[in-house]
Amino acid sequence: MALIDRTDPEHAAVVSSLTADRGPYLIPVGILSELAYLVESTLGGGAMDAVLADLEAGAYSLDCGEDDLQRVRELARRYDNLPLGYADSAVIACAERNGGRVLALDKDFDVVAREGAITVLPR
Repeated sequence: MALIDRTDPEHAAVVSSLTADRGPYLIPVGILSELAYLVESTLGGGAMDAVLADLEAGAYSLDCGEDDLQRVRELARRYDNLPLGYADSAVIACAERNGGRVLALDKDFDVVAREGAITVLPR
């Protein structure tokens, strides 16, 4: 949310991290509906239209499918005390396969990052 919500206190740091990174910029397809709900319910339909326009233009790609399910399950079980859950586990599994960088403000990602499989941005 901080990326698209200019009033978010973390907006500048997130934008800076994203523009400094070459990508790829991936959104796990399984969390697109969660993203849509959060954006629409807090920022409205115009913001969701902007997200969809960015996806359509190729600014971000949808990734993470059935080939990642085993890893998603492993992560969710291993970190059930956080709770990591499906959405975060999908983001991590997708990142592990694509360079290891994750744009996240959630501190639960830092726990996983200590194992060295991902790097959390911005930090």
